[in-house]
Amino acid sequence: MRKESKKFLKTYLNNASPTGYESSGQQIWLDYLKPYIDKHIVDNYGTAVGVINPDKKYKVVIEAHADEISWFVNYITPEGYIYVIRNGGSDHQIAPSMRVNIHGDNGIVKGIFGWPAIHVREPGKEDIPSLKNIFIDCGAKSKDEVIKMGIRPGTVITFVDEMMELNKDFIVGRALDNKIGGFMIAEVARLLKENKKTLPFTLYVVNSVQEEIGLRGAEMISRKLKPDVAIVTDVTHDTNSPMYSKKDQGDISCGKGPTLTVGPAVHNNVLKLLREVAEKNKIEYQFHATARSTGTDTDMFAYSSEGVPSALISLPLKYMHTTVETVHKDDIENVIKLIYETVLSIKNGQDFRYIK
Repeated sequence: MRKESKKFLKTYLNNASPTGYESSGQQIWLDYLKPYIDKHIVDNYGTAVGVINPDKKYKVVIEAHADEISWFVNYITPEGYIYVIRNGGSDHQIAPSMRVNIHGDNGIVKGIFGWPAIHVREPGKEDIPSLKNIFIDCGAKSKDEVIKMGIRPGTVITFVDEMMELNKDFIVGRALDNKIGGFMIAEVARLLKENKKTLPFTLYVVNSVQEEIGLRGAEMISRKLKPDVAIVTDVTHDTNSPMYSKKDQGDISCGKGPTLTVGPAVHNNVLKLLREVAEKNKIEYQFHATARSTGTDTDMFAYSSEGVPSALISLPLKYMHTTVETVHKDDIENVIKLIYETVLSIKNGQDFRYIK
């Protein structure tokens, strides 16, 4: 990874972009993307779109989502402790002892998820972390003091952990799901520009908001753009790390290449194109089967308007929805390469219908 790209990735990952509050991260993303696009669009809820070769009849989307899981202040006790609810799929079990940023009206307030000491917990009868008992301590002695800090019900909270490298092969951090996708599609745009590629169609580079609470950003922007084909990238579970069942969740591993999803929302002819491109360019890839929906923005593009031929390229990831989400550097480069080469392989006006 080139030095400038890594600097962007670190800045982008370390910035908080909780669901519904993605704008600061979107600005970082757009600032990086602007030299490589012709113009940009931002919709009412903050989905950002870089446009390459605008105003062509045929339209292609490459897409990721920009938001990260977080918490909301739900209740403040008279003593100044804060109880929370989820904003997206936040994991209550990892919360105790975590440091947090509380994004108050007056700026960030530091806090911690407290937890009773091991000395006072009775073996065999210990409470496990749940939304009923996890709480945040921001050093206040009363509810009034918390409120004076600019904290109220609905204030958003994010974990503090930042990007790091693990050994020489892995990148670790919170919010790799799915800011790493935003990074990868931005790199595709950069490569197209730097390699002086001219496309016969309009390419939309889409960074959608509010995926973590129901794919809402993709739902809105798919209706606005009305593309002819969409290639979505997100993360998927590395099932070779401990405590996964391959019989239930498939056999996916970091370091073995992009994962191609098979399922009803994935258009078989677009999937076929991805496979052909991967094999032509000697990109190792894996398969993942999904019984109904993919659970990603792919579903919203696939079923928008009159239906959009769509496919999903996933990046294998360990420890999803934790502060130590982990991905392999080679997989990042190969997802970028696969999306880039696929974009170059799509023909102007290409008809992906099964029956013609």
